Amino acid sequence: MKRFVYADNAATTQVSKPVLDAMLPYLSEQYGNPSSLYQFGQTAKSAVEHAREQVAAALGAESNEIYFTSGGSESDNWAIKGIAELLAPKGKKHIITTKFEHHAVLHTAQHLEKQGFEITYLDVHSDGLVRVEEVAAAIRPDTALVTIMYANNEIGTIQPIAEIGKLCHEKGVLFHTDAVQAVGQVHINVKEQNIDMLSLSGHKIHAPKGIGALYIRKGIRFKNLIDGGAQERGRRAGTENTASIVGLGVAIENAVKNIDERAQRLTAMRNRLIDGALKIERSRLNGDREKRLPGNINMCFEGVEGESLLLWMDLKGICCSSGSACTSGSLDPSHVLLAIGLPHEIAHGSLRLSLGDYNTEEDVDYILEQLPEIISYLRKMSPFWERIIKENA
Repeated sequence: MKRFVYADNAATTQVSKPVLDAMLPYLSEQYGNPSSLYQFGQTAKSAVEHAREQVAAALGAESNEIYFTSGGSESDNWAIKGIAELLAPKGKKHIITTKFEHHAVLHTAQHLEKQGFEITYLDVHSDGLVRVEEVAAAIRPDTALVTIMYANNEIGTIQPIAEIGKLCHEKGVLFHTDAVQAVGQVHINVKEQNIDMLSLSGHKIHAPKGIGALYIRKGIRFKNLIDGGAQERGRRAGTENTASIVGLGVAIENAVKNIDERAQRLTAMRNRLIDGALKIERSRLNGDREKRLPGNINMCFEGVEGESLLLWMDLKGICCSSGSACTSGSLDPSHVLLAIGLPHEIAHGSLRLSLGDYNTEEDVDYILEQLPEIISYLRKMSPFWERIIKENA
């Protein structure tokens, strides 16, 4: 039987046993509604509030600054649209973001542009990093919000969040960060890093899909996300997803508890994968080598299409992802790779491997055994590879 290697942890993670064990009672015997006044319901409410405290502790926040959502995309939308609506009447209709944000941010920004807001999309340069001085230069008297992701979901580069947050506070501008990829991977303290709002998602840290949170600094009051009930202090109505909330609390507590040990282990495996893959002719690492998430490897291989590479890796039992996407029959390279300056023909041949808690050194060995053979096979079939070789002879 072929080996199975799951190396797409940036896409999602499996629910861990401690998380599942914590959730199960709230799917069976402890099924009360947290909004009910009787003891059965209040037991569920206590579990929700305990999870809120766990999330707050992991972020250096206060529990009444944590709002549970369905995930990172909802949190991003709520934060950005909420601030836009809050500050527009005061003449602040300018928002700053970057060209390589997650689409939950980019599409929200594009929506606001249609509503009359002006959006500045900052460059991220070839190393995949934002320059603080360029953020400073973009801030204007009418700037309402700066929203910059903590760590990129494709190339894994970690941004200078504390410095950007400090700058924003000095300029009197609110600062939001999409930290979906960063939570549990790097140390985060919203107070020390001057973060006003932060989005996170449970399924990246071994909690289930469909649960996330938004940190909103105390004192920031914008429109309710959902009207109709008193849940989440009246700002997001709807009966609480108790089991998933409990799971998120356990997951984030476990993630931050072992953060240094995990980072050391994953970084060592990541570096071995990068070094091995760079031995392949005409390959390149995308994003800064050091300022990146511990388990992230994103590379391009000239003369290879990302989709073909992804399918062949799958045939060998390796789950990973490509930076390019086939949409409506049109092959488009990743907007992230284009944002860091890669030409289309190189960006098409991208591969993201993202290691997690359950990956092993044997997984790395297997990937490094299969990857060169697959690249070689695909290049032999490619009409572009021979041309690349001739042009660079």
